[in-house]
Amino acid sequence: MSEELQTAATWLKAGHKVALGTVIRTWGSAPRRAGSQIAVREDGAFLGSVSGGCVETAVIRAALDSIADGQSRDLEFGVSDAQAWEVGLACGGRIRVRVEAVTA
Repeated sequence: MSEELQTAATWLKAGHKVALGTVIRTWGSAPRRAGSQIAVREDGAFLGSVSGGCVETAVIRAALDSIADGQSRDLEFGVSDAQAWEVGLACGGRIRVRVEAVTA
């Protein structure tokens, strides 16, 4: 089990609400490979990375939204996406990240 999943399980056992962001697909030059994860707690604490720092802020915001409403989200970032430039993904590739709330 990855460190991110172990941490998410520990947070859940401690009574926290948690979401996971997982890289589900990459195209071109991407900073992290498919399967990379970030665990996010309802207070904004997080562990892991889906982009080496480029889009973490946007993924954490989406994770907090998923915790609040229970809905999963698919996010895509890339050089052709204006949002990606805003969050700093200028590495030349694209990534798709699935964000979903986790329950025990």
